[in-house]
Amino acid sequence: MTDILEKTERTYANGHDRPLARYAGLLGAYGGTVGVAAAAVALAGRRVPEQVGVLDILLMAACTHKVSRRLAKDPVTSPLRAPFTQYEGQGGPSEVREKPRGAIGELLACPFCLAQWVATGYAAGLVLAPRATRLVGATMTAVAISDWLQFAYAKLMKTAE
Repeated sequence: MTDILEKTERTYANGHDRPLARYAGLLGAYGGTVGVAAAAVALAGRRVPEQVGVLDILLMAACTHKVSRRLAKDPVTSPLRAPFTQYEGQGGPSEVREKPRGAIGELLACPFCLAQWVATGYAAGLVLAPRATRLVGATMTAVAISDWLQFAYAKLMKTAE
């Protein structure tokens, strides 16, 4: 069986570094995390809502965006990524550019990849601790809006010059 999996990985990779076994491990970790969250919901006697309101979805989207970028690109969170990435230089404003090392590095350096995990955590929070989750969501949404306002202000200042 191991030979079949290794051959599949080599064939799929086509000469590139595509660590399917480690990706499968990350998928398993994600599935396990979702399973633990579902068990916590059941043990707490909580019910999953029939639907999620539009305002909650907007709050979740903005919060997920900001938290994912903060985890993946912020210089202050680089110690979390350092074992799995290599610093390459400045990225966007107040962001770093890093080269991932391995599957975990790819996850941690990619805000698009992290968004799935962050949104799942937020959804679990809405069921287990909705008030605290909305407060965190509102806080991170305010930070995201502040960032956008900073960019708009900088652009206005440039055009005024």
